[in-house]
Amino acid sequence: MKILVINAGSSSLKYQLIDMENEEMLCKGNCERIGMPGGIFTHKTADGREVQNKVNMLDHTAAFMQVKNALLDKEHGVIDSLDEVAAVGHRIVQGGALFSESVLVDEKVIEGIESLIPLAPLHNKAHVQGIRACREVFGTEVPEVVVFDTAFHSTMPPKAYMFNVPYEYYEKYAVRRYGFHGTSHRYVSARCAQLMGKDISALKMITCHLGNGSSITAVDHGKCVDTTMGLTPLDGFMMGTRTGTLDPSVVTFIMEKEHLTPMEMDEVLNKKSGMLGISGVSSDDRDVTAAAQSGNPRARLAQDILEYQISKYIGGFLVALGGCNAIVFTAGLGENQPAHRAAVGSYLSHLGVKVDPKLNEEMIHGKEGKISAADSTIEVYVIPTNEELVIARDTKALVEKL
Repeated sequence: MKILVINAGSSSLKYQLIDMENEEMLCKGNCERIGMPGGIFTHKTADGREVQNKVNMLDHTAAFMQVKNALLDKEHGVIDSLDEVAAVGHRIVQGGALFSESVLVDEKVIEGIESLIPLAPLHNKAHVQGIRACREVFGTEVPEVVVFDTAFHSTMPPKAYMFNVPYEYYEKYAVRRYGFHGTSHRYVSARCAQLMGKDISALKMITCHLGNGSSITAVDHGKCVDTTMGLTPLDGFMMGTRTGTLDPSVVTFIMEKEHLTPMEMDEVLNKKSGMLGISGVSSDDRDVTAAAQSGNPRARLAQDILEYQISKYIGGFLVALGGCNAIVFTAGLGENQPAHRAAVGSYLSHLGVKVDPKLNEEMIHGKEGKISAADSTIEVYVIPTNEELVIARDTKALVEKL
């Protein structure tokens, strides 16, 4: 069974075709600048063939046509007929309280995703466009499944997901913590249990998805009990361009002083803050690291803040879990920045956490494994995330029930 995994954004469409017999990726690609001039289509196969074209894509339907043509292309394709695509799995950012698990797509499900657009205006609108465009190009007879970023976090108790505002806002507008990156946290927590040779139902762990967008999740016996992101992905700790948690009065104070509209303030919080705002260099941790190493004090401050805040959240989740068997690092920074992992380990050393310097330095560029010392009280792992595989697995499981 071959499954096409789709991640549709407002102006992009990423895809992977996965052969579920061996769970291997056959090809992947990206449609960039959909609906804008200067569109770019990139397609790469597992055996090293690659093509990149400049092509204007008016909408998501045009983008799916590019994907379809690439899959079937005589030179760069990986299938002989669209009949080989057994199903399509879509990543959906916001499932709200409506969706606590992956489901097969029908019109009612699409309407449900549309109803949640106010909670994720850019993401969910784009996801719906992607689903409808996929149906138009691949046909309605191909089963489609939606997998929600928020679903893994649906097991949080009210004490973890409620905000301290009047309860009526929860009742009227569903204002609460939803959490994101759930598919990633789900994958790495399950994979960590495998590496430990234990059943996940017997483990407590803290998973750290550290990238340009970042979140940390407390996983108790395979279930999420708390996470750092909230109503939106802005909550939590410092990210590439996002503030993370801050005193709400900072928002109103700056708005008043700078005469900003809500939309302008939203732009500051989401796109001009975080690593970029503190360092003044870049939102990319690699650039900030290089600047810090060359003596830039603001760049070093940005890294200090990031490492400190990550460590604080892990410490808090240790309390929430009542102990912990493993800490997992994943995503761009988590997988490839040994210095950050070492710093966090140092902050947690009084709890008995010991990161092995040699193992830590070696565990980069897609490698997975333990980086904690033999006498560490909590095991520490680096595990490359694979959200696409989780989506493909869920899709396969649901389609096989048809």
